Amino acid sequence: MTPAAHDQVATLAQQREELSLALRRAEQAHCLGIIDHLAAKIRARCPEAVYVAIDRSGQDRAVTVYGVLGEQPSPLGACPWLWDGTQAGHPLNEIDSDITLDIEYALLPPTSPVWALVHRNTGMDGSWLLELPPADRAARVAELIRGHHPAATAVIVDGRAGGGRVVGVIEEQADGDAPIPAARPRLSNACDDALRRLVAQVFLLPPLADRHLMPVPRGFAHPHGSSVSDQVRLMPLPPTA
Repeated sequence: MTPAAHDQVATLAQQREELSLALRRAEQAHCLGIIDHLAAKIRARCPEAVYVAIDRSGQDRAVTVYGVLGEQPSPLGACPWLWDGTQAGHPLNEIDSDITLDIEYALLPPTSPVWALVHRNTGMDGSWLLELPPADRAARVAELIRGHHPAATAVIVDGRAGGGRVVGVIEEQADGDAPIPAARPRLSNACDDALRRLVAQVFLLPPLADRHLMPVPRGFAHPHGSSVSDQVRLMPLPPTA
């Protein structure tokens, strides 16, 4: 192979890799978009909905929907059933087939980020709970962060770390000095896990990324020693309602 031919093959291989990455990200964003649309349809008919109970253990991996559940009232309490498909006249009966097909499609790719929203249903053997994404992810991020950092005005997020991670918190300073990032956010494990999922979704969905992610402040040093790239962003937090 001549040097010119070698360079051409290397260029084509790089282009193929870039296109493959772009296709995977587009597929992941599409899966999230499907679940966002489904969540809006479900909540329009059942505002208290938080989870969809499903099974996907058959040989054909088809989704079986058992029903829709509300928020868990306490760590040891069971999620209340809001709909199980048997209530005559329930508004969710209108979209029962949409619920099944949308979840089936959103979980089809092995790399779908929707899988991160699925966990075991401890209240029902053999089933899983799909957590519906919040209607406003930025507001939910603010709520979680301010549970540990009440004075937080923004966070530094890194889209490279498992899809998304909060690596710094910017807090309003009582002495009037310029806000500074907190190198190590003080978060519980459960809060950190929830934020990882939410931040990853913000990075994946172009409309949310354009709306909520900004360049990091000049001079920001990554707390883990990593380089600062276009995947490290400032995310201002909306005011708490």
